[in-house]
Amino acid sequence: MYTSNFNNVLDRMLSLSRAFEESADRTPATAVADSRVRRQLWLPAVDIYETETAFVVEADLPGTHRENVDIQFDRNTLTISGTRAATLPSKEKAQQLRVFSAERLSGGFSRSVRLPDHVDSEHIQATFVDGVLAVTVPKSAGALSRKIPISAGGEQRQVAG
Repeated sequence: MYTSNFNNVLDRMLSLSRAFEESADRTPATAVADSRVRRQLWLPAVDIYETETAFVVEADLPGTHRENVDIQFDRNTLTISGTRAATLPSKEKAQQLRVFSAERLSGGFSRSVRLPDHVDSEHIQATFVDGVLAVTVPKSAGALSRKIPISAGGEQRQVAG
């Protein structure tokens, strides 16, 4: 019973959110020009974490093709951008299209992450597996943790005091 009520509330919240987005995206001029086209903005979810040797940015990009993703690194800012094609067939391709729910957004996206100064920008690597983009930005050699050896010297220092 509680799960059903929660799902109903969640469905209403999603519907209200979509209605708000649609109304915010349309101005009278654009609505008149083409009521079928609406600008959609989606931001892929990202995880950003640090390991001993690198910073890692992982972005969920389901349904996005690798060739539609662009990665730039400029002044310690990593930017992931691209486009995801429409998830529903167009009305021109499907003569009778009845949409019951359309929640998967399409269109352009861009996420930028500012990283610390001590990175090795020449060795950034990216992989794209199962809809997850992983960008690994290695730390520079000077930023890596290291143990400092203590030498066993014969003379002792005098502390002035």
